[in-house]
Amino acid sequence: MSRATGTGQTRGQRVRPEDVYRWGPVWARQVGRFLDHVWWSTTVHGAEKVPAEGPVIIASNHVGIVDGPVVFGAVPRGSHFLVKQEFFDSRIGFLMTWAGQIPVDRSSGRAALATGKAFLEEGRVVGIFPEGTRGAGDASSVRAGVAWLAVNTGAPIVPAACLGTRLPGDRRSHVPGPRSKLHVVFGDPIRLDSPDGVSRREQMARAMEVIGTGLAAHVRGAVELTGVPLPASERPGRGDDGGRGE
Repeated sequence: MSRATGTGQTRGQRVRPEDVYRWGPVWARQVGRFLDHVWWSTTVHGAEKVPAEGPVIIASNHVGIVDGPVVFGAVPRGSHFLVKQEFFDSRIGFLMTWAGQIPVDRSSGRAALATGKAFLEEGRVVGIFPEGTRGAGDASSVRAGVAWLAVNTGAPIVPAACLGTRLPGDRRSHVPGPRSKLHVVFGDPIRLDSPDGVSRREQMARAMEVIGTGLAAHVRGAVELTGVPLPASERPGRGDDGGRGE
């Protein structure tokens, strides 16, 4: 395995499967669980719906800056999430590398997706935020990456809803305080069919529709289940990321 660092030596646009530490989630998941259940107060619903073995894609909505560690700690198996390159280039980027996460360079996400595909083919869990950036969190639109992974691997997609990390009136950069009540809700796996005679383009279009519709419905159900609302306003305030997202 080549040596990866959090300072840009392994950039998202040229990340390879051998650059990502398979052992990272072993220790990092315990950190995520500590954050979920000690630092914050996170209720996890439906963890049993995540298949105990084999490849799985976790597809979560995205409302707040801490959704990544919250969902990561809630997944009942070690997982590798696609994470924006900027986190790897930060002062704590080495932790992202050691945690076995997959860097995504927004100018070209193909290498990250190829690495995610390789991990799914190894029977691992790969996490992704299909909305691409934190926002309303209603999954009203999803990007093609999650559909590409599903179509090219046949892995089931488990929808996840992360709620409470940003509430109505909170800024996009809001970080929940200690013991904040958060929720992660997992849904029934979505499995795509591949009818004979359907082109790859049609498969992708159908996958995006099925995944997008399924994730949006799951988020609505999670809001009803928990009583926790999605952010009401997307207007960034002073000190926010100006819409660059996460």
